[in-house]
Amino acid sequence: MKIIPVILSGGSGTRLWPLSRKYYPKQYLPLIGKNSMVQETILRLKGLSHLESPIIVCNIDHRFLLAEQLKQINVHNPIILLEPTGRNSAPAIAAAAIKAMQDKNNKDAVLLVLSTDHVIKDKSSFHDAINSGAKQAQLNKLVTFGIVPTNPNTGYGYIKFDRNINNDAYRVNEFVEKPSLKMAQKYINEGNYLWNSGIFMFKAETLVSEMVIHSKTVLDFVDKSVKNSRKDFDFIRLEESSFESCPSDSIDYAVMEKSNNIVAIPLSFGWDDVGTWSSLYDVSKKDSNGNVLDGDIITKNTSNCYIKSDGHLIATIGVKDLIVVNTPNATLISSKDDSGNVKKIVELLNQKNRHEQNFHSKVHRPWGWYDSIEEGDHFQVKRLHVNPGAKLSLQMHHHRSEHWVVVKGIATATNGKRKLTLKEGESTFIPAKVKHTLENLESTMLELIEVQSGTYLGEDDIVRFEDNYGRL
Repeated sequence: MKIIPVILSGGSGTRLWPLSRKYYPKQYLPLIGKNSMVQETILRLKGLSHLESPIIVCNIDHRFLLAEQLKQINVHNPIILLEPTGRNSAPAIAAAAIKAMQDKNNKDAVLLVLSTDHVIKDKSSFHDAINSGAKQAQLNKLVTFGIVPTNPNTGYGYIKFDRNINNDAYRVNEFVEKPSLKMAQKYINEGNYLWNSGIFMFKAETLVSEMVIHSKTVLDFVDKSVKNSRKDFDFIRLEESSFESCPSDSIDYAVMEKSNNIVAIPLSFGWDDVGTWSSLYDVSKKDSNGNVLDGDIITKNTSNCYIKSDGHLIATIGVKDLIVVNTPNATLISSKDDSGNVKKIVELLNQKNRHEQNFHSKVHRPWGWYDSIEEGDHFQVKRLHVNPGAKLSLQMHHHRSEHWVVVKGIATATNGKRKLTLKEGESTFIPAKVKHTLENLESTMLELIEVQSGTYLGEDDIVRFEDNYGRL
């Protein structure tokens, strides 16, 4: 029996803004410990028997970020499916199932579907539950993993199960939407409800058969998208028009709420869904005053706060129950109780077309990264780091000129018809509408200062003519 992890890594994590941004969302951040959430999701599977390389579904904008993080934890030969746009969990899971079925050796393989925003403290018990779930999946059941409730939480959906147990699994009677506090307490009192964790197991062909019955429209669009997908370096680009035409449904709505072929495996060990700042506070280590402090922080008469600083000093006096998160280009201050509404701030940023919804000041690119140091009317200063062997696209800008100054390493630059070798302290000026590129042929990091000037400095003013990373 094979177990193929299916990692859903396509979300944007807006409720954890400003740490989580559209182009660097929470699953790629080290929120708990030194590894990112997607890395932790994969690493906690180590030790399972019959474990295969994962299938990971991610947003096309995050592909190089994901690939680099997989490389850091020595994940070899993953299948990375690129979504052209987010269409919720049902299309993503269906794409992974159809892709798995294309390999005849996976006929009896079991898919283990995992989200990247979970914290699981007892890995051994988690593995035991997975092994129990695999047995049920081999019997052609759809398996969902439910968390034994510890309080009447209104932030989770609930699973109503039959009291009769069979081989560590309960027969599922009903999926219930997020309830009121009164109803949540009623579920707790009745004792036959679990929190819906969003972790699933099933054979690929079992899921596809159920989707034929309950969600054929989703299946047909996704099937066409997978069949017309194309290879792009180490990625598989799902065909755009079919995938974008697919209904945006969760796997719960598309299949789980409609099928009578579902069993639940209860999980009673430490589990948390890190979706908001208050939930991140709950799972983080606290000091004697109940504070979670991360960064350069001084507190006086401060209690029960989550305070994080990426950069300058934060000092607090006489406050409690606050979320304070500082990044180089945005700071959030919120009461803990109201921190779940951060998404509304992101919506306002979107309406105002503010770049802070999308980018940190430090922006990762497949060739390295850049950091915005200063900007004002008609100018911007950036620090560029170009990885050894990496090359920027051959490009030009309609509205801005650029001045490159090498501060570390040796740059090989193309400026119009000229090919230049620039050493530390040397520079070149590139007028608007002139084709240019930059390459690091050395074995060490290349660092430059880039000064932009012009009437428009947006990142969308880039016309690419050649690119090593498929971004034309």
